[in-house]
Amino acid sequence: MKFTKAAQQTFRDLDLKLHRARLAAKHGSFSNSSEDRILAHSIAELLPPDHNHTAIDVGAGDGMRWSNTYALFANGWKGVGIEFDPRKFVKLARAYRPYPLVYAARNRATPDNIVPLLQSYAIEKDFSVLSLDIDGNDYWVLRAILSAFRPQLIVTEINEKIPPPIRFVVKYDPDFQLRHHFFGYSIAMLGDLCEASGYCILKLEYNNAFVAPKELAGDRSMDAVTAYARGYLERPDRKE
Repeated sequence: MKFTKAAQQTFRDLDLKLHRARLAAKHGSFSNSSEDRILAHSIAELLPPDHNHTAIDVGAGDGMRWSNTYALFANGWKGVGIEFDPRKFVKLARAYRPYPLVYAARNRATPDNIVPLLQSYAIEKDFSVLSLDIDGNDYWVLRAILSAFRPQLIVTEINEKIPPPIRFVVKYDPDFQLRHHFFGYSIAMLGDLCEASGYCILKLEYNNAFVAPKELAGDRSMDAVTAYARGYLERPDRKE
């Protein structure tokens, strides 16, 4: 029996490594587009060498597919991945198993619970990276996080179908269900939230916006209109 369990564990670990290798080979990264590579560049360019190397992934999915944070965890970072879907959570916990400083939390992220949840893991106020993609109440959860924390780099999904200057955000609904083209918030709303919180937009990559505190960004900031045009509207492959 012990041999059987050991063998099963060995095959699970091998399957995890092969799956990770296949994903990296297929996409050149774990993210949907190039988000993890853009993030790595921003980390190297903006963060001091002694930053805390903590990443929070809200809406972490299975932990690897389309992940903005898995490459960081694989390189020794610590942090938490939050996922509510039970099937995805099983895979998430499995993906994080090799990393003792990375935790999988099965929770539905809400504006009311996100701050105490992060505090329960003793997350630093100025943690290094936040990735947020929950296909719905993203604006409200991000606003809550920024009321208590000051992440140094943020990757947040926006609704790229809603161009500036339209200020669109779904009304908060704890039971929100994703509907095609109707989710999240527009980049104009993100611009307003950044201005109110002392942040700025660094870049838009299709529907993922990169954000940093103004004191770190320096002259790299851009307004919502410019970010939208460069990162989505004028991309030659947008319609594809």
